Order: sequence, then structure tokens, then C-alpha cells
Amino acid sequence: MKTLIKNGTVFNPRTGFQKKQDVWIVEGCVKEIADHINQEAEHIIDAEGCWVTPGLIDVHVHLREPGFEYKETIETGSMSAAAGGFTTICAMPNTKPVMDNARLVQEINAKIKKESHVHVLPVGAITIGQQGKTVVDVKALAQVGICALSEDGQSVMDSKVLYDAMIRAKEEGLPILSHCEDINLAKGGCMHQGERAKAIGAKGIPSEAEDIIVARDILLANLTGAKLHLCHISTAGSVALLRQAREKGMDVTAEVCPHHFTLTEEAVTADNTNTKMNPPLRSKADLKAIKEGIKDGIINIIATDHAPHAIEDKAGGLEQAANGIVGLETAVPLGITELVEEDILSPMAFIKTLTYNPAKMLGIDKGVLEEGKIADVTIIDPSAKHTIDVHKFHSKSHNSPFHGKQVMGKVTHTIVAGQMVYTDGNL
Repeated sequence: MKTLIKNGTVFNPRTGFQKKQDVWIVEGCVKEIADHINQEAEHIIDAEGCWVTPGLIDVHVHLREPGFEYKETIETGSMSAAAGGFTTICAMPNTKPVMDNARLVQEINAKIKKESHVHVLPVGAITIGQQGKTVVDVKALAQVGICALSEDGQSVMDSKVLYDAMIRAKEEGLPILSHCEDINLAKGGCMHQGERAKAIGAKGIPSEAEDIIVARDILLANLTGAKLHLCHISTAGSVALLRQAREKGMDVTAEVCPHHFTLTEEAVTADNTNTKMNPPLRSKADLKAIKEGIKDGIINIIATDHAPHAIEDKAGGLEQAANGIVGLETAVPLGITELVEEDILSPMAFIKTLTYNPAKMLGIDKGVLEEGKIADVTIIDPSAKHTIDVHKFHSKSHNSPFHGKQVMGKVTHTIVAGQMVYTDGNL
């Protein structure tokens, strides 16, 4: 398979290279990047006015398989990823059964190889059954190809258990992806604890429920030397703690989700459960701090926390509804609209949060667009105006608070290992 991409602005976030050039792809690899390339190819793409970037990487995705295939599957989730411009995604372990043993990871890897449209990297659980008591066999999981460890959906509340897990993760060169929430402090809450919760009579979750665990996990990472990545941070306190850790030279990274730099608690209504997520939509002050952290580079990864749910999962009001929203197909336009168009991030800095930075955190050879590398490529039209329509999503689920939102920026092509997997609306 040969593909020639012409006239696009090529981004290489590793070096900061940004120039209008052509890209020549041959048999899955980037063969040449130059000013003018004239070659015969099965696919010739005129990328005039578009960004040609490394394939996007999402370090936080729920594919729901095994156990919850009615919400999403490896196949449909990877279709959604391709439509969103993502060529590599990390699949969280809170499946049924939990991804806590080598045999199950091997089975899932076989299914990924057969059914996925993009690269999928399994994340292993930190504890057996995600019960927070016994650390998994980290070495065995590492040997079958997990990319990280996480208890996502909850925190490991026992500090000694997490300490032991961090020691073993460090030995295997694996990062810990930490969901930070004191479950006792947050218990029973269904949105941010603030004026909006009072107004609609809902039980709130204080920001401190996140901040306490962020502080603890940073301390444990400092003690063990483990690589710590903070998932979906949402509070001003978390940003401050992360800033302090980075200023001390600690190798701690953090991600933010598009909904946390786009919406606040004011978007939550008693009957719109698509605004219910964990961590919850926070205050205006929190959103301001998040955007400042993004601009400063303290928060250097954007991840979706793609959390598909069927209609029945989101029924019954805020207290009963499941947490989470789908995010793979809205990340790029929300980022361009809220960050690039608002001059919070340059186009290069924005692309870096979705490519090179997540690759570096995971320790994988991706996130660059260079000759000789595997041809994972995303093409984005940054000036395309459109309206988000959940009914056009490729995900099996449509739970999003962004239906009807006017945005800028659209993925036009997604290329995975040289294969065209998505072209402007079609897989």
C-alpha cells in the first residue's frame, strides 16, 4: 500500500518541526517527508489547509470488553477511535472479569489483533479484582504486554498496597495511572459540591476528595521512585499539587479531559445525566486553574476517559445514573475550539498533548512523524466548522453532553500502520 499526502502542514512535536510538506508512505512506514514528492500511489490525499500529524494517542479509554459489550466492544470502540483521529488507545482494566491476570490479557490481545481498527494497548489492574487488597503479578502482566497499571474507576485506598504496587511497577518499567478519589469523602455524591448542587438538591463531591489522593500518590511516587501519571485531574488543588511536584523535579505527569476544560458544574441539571461523570464537572475557578495548567505545560496530556454507556445506564436521575461520557470523537474539535482558538495552546503544543507527550509517558516509540517510523498519521482540518451530532458517532453509545455544540476542527483521515482506516466520515 502506497499513500502520498500532499500540501499539508506537517507536524513533528518531538522536534517542533512545522512546515508545509508532502509525506510519502510505503508499506506501512513513512518513506519520505519533503517539499515536493511526485510518486504513484493507491491513495493521493490533497491536505491543503490541513494539519498532518503523528497518529493521536489516547491513554485513557474504556472499551468495556469483556463483560459489558452492550455498551462498547473492541471493534466499535476502535472504530470510534479511528473516527476521532486516534491510532493508539490504552484500554482500562475495569472490565468483567477485571484485567488482572496474564491469561486474560493474552485473550484480549488476540481479540484486539483480530477485530481492532487501531493499536490497542491493554492496561492491567493494580490489585486482583480491583478489590484494593492484593497486588497483581506485575511481572507476568508486563511479560504479556500491558502498557501500564491502573485501578481506574476507583483509588487504591490502602497506601501500603499502592506502595508495594509502585515498587513492582518501577521494577518492570511501567507507569501507574492513578484515579484520585477518596471514596469515603466522596461517598454518595453525584456532582461537584458547590452552589449548583445546593440549587438542584444533589449531594456533592468536594474537591478535597481528589486533592487528598493526588497529594498521597505524589508522596508515594517520591518515596518509591515510581512513574506516576494522574488521570483526569479536575481541581485547582490538583493543579497546584502537580505544579509543586514538577518544580521539585519529580517525574509526575497528568492528563485532563476535554469536558473538564470546556464545562463547569453550571452545565449540570437534575434530568441531564450526560453531565454526570467522575470526577465531576467542577467550578469556574477550577476550570480556570485547569486552563492555566494546560497553558503552562504543567498538564501536558489530553485524554478522553471515553466511557460509553447504554441509554438504560444513564436513566433514573443523577444519583442512579452511571458516571461518564463518550469522548473519542469530540476530543479534537473541543481542543481546537476551547484551547487553540482561545490562544491557550498553539497548534503545535495542542498536537503534542495528543501525540508525543502521551507516547513519552508510556515509553513507546510513537507520537512522532519522521522518516523510517511506522506510518500512524492523522490529518485534521482545523478550520472546519460543524455541529457535534451524537447520532453520527461510530461508538456503540451516544452519551455526550456536547450534542448540538458548534465547534471548529475536524479529523479528515486516520492512517494506521500505513492503512487508511478512516476518511472523512467513513471507515
